[in-house]
Amino acid sequence: MSAEADELQRRNRELSILNAIAEALNQEVDLTRSLQTALGKVAELLNLRTGWIWLLREDSGEAYLAATLNLPPALANAPHRMEGTCYCLDTYRAGDLAGAANVNVVTCSRLRWLLTGTEGLRSHASIPLYAHGKPLGVLNVASPGWRELAPGELRLLYTVGDLVSIAVERARLFERQAEFGAAEERNRLAREIHDTLAQGLTAITLQLETAEALLDSQARERARQAVAQALALARANLEEARRSVLDLRAAPLEGRTLAQALAALAEEAGKKDHVAVAYAATGASQPLPLRLEAGLYRIAQEALTNAVRHAQARHIRLALVTQPSEVQLTVEDDGRGFDAGQIPKDRYGLIGLNERTHLLGGRLDLQSSPGEGTRVVVTVRLG
Repeated sequence: MSAEADELQRRNRELSILNAIAEALNQEVDLTRSLQTALGKVAELLNLRTGWIWLLREDSGEAYLAATLNLPPALANAPHRMEGTCYCLDTYRAGDLAGAANVNVVTCSRLRWLLTGTEGLRSHASIPLYAHGKPLGVLNVASPGWRELAPGELRLLYTVGDLVSIAVERARLFERQAEFGAAEERNRLAREIHDTLAQGLTAITLQLETAEALLDSQARERARQAVAQALALARANLEEARRSVLDLRAAPLEGRTLAQALAALAEEAGKKDHVAVAYAATGASQPLPLRLEAGLYRIAQEALTNAVRHAQARHIRLALVTQPSEVQLTVEDDGRGFDAGQIPKDRYGLIGLNERTHLLGGRLDLQSSPGEGTRVVVTVRLG
């Protein structure tokens, strides 16, 4: 009778764990928050400390770090150590993590040879994530002093993997729907700008050109100068309106990842402007919302333009670091610099950087001084 009671108690505990995880996941449609929720609940309910989730990109199949929980310092403070493949990912790709019997403890190849900063972690359990037979990724959970997992615990972890897989699929479907709606809205705004603002500026330009042609006598020189200035301003705003229409209608990344688009941008700037642009990316495989990728790309464009055109820089460093919790874009140059405490009101490029960063919900850190170059860092939290 005692054995039956113990078994009933064990099953009730398993059901309560699965119910808590499912309830938490059902409350989220954002992929990053869903994964963080899953990690937190698994760690809390199974008395674990650390976890991380690898997902495979839908377009390329590349693995990226999608969520983390309490990574040891040796990994948390060195994002490059979470780049590339590893033993558990290789095993998963080979199809050896396909069933509950294969949800087991493995030695972490990323921690194996590290002497400090591991907090005693050497091994983790790897839980395969699948949806309708399609590979999604791997959920890893760890705790110091691993013991042999019982069959019931293996089954429980595999069911947890199923719940996480469902949450991943649902979140991705929601993202695709949101992106489609955003594309429709961009096209609508582009049409409105083209049909109203751009056409109105065109008409103003034509009228000013006519006035300029009529104001050709010496007595009207001051009026002609005023008209010429107004004409130049109208033309500049017309070009800006046309550029805005193109930006809205065309995806700035042109089907590339943000990391790939930034690499091309750096190469193009180097060739066109004859400057040395050093580019580096960490976490390049992690997909970001299209709105965020487009915004960061525009910020990089603006910052590079400022460095070349205004700062007259000869060397520029462009860096992108993407982690599950945040993405950071850095543009640093050796140009003329300026007093960051007294930014002139006509520095529209810097104003644009600040506005774009604000729209993304990010933080802009600007460091510069005369003759010392400029460093622009944009940080956006994820999830």
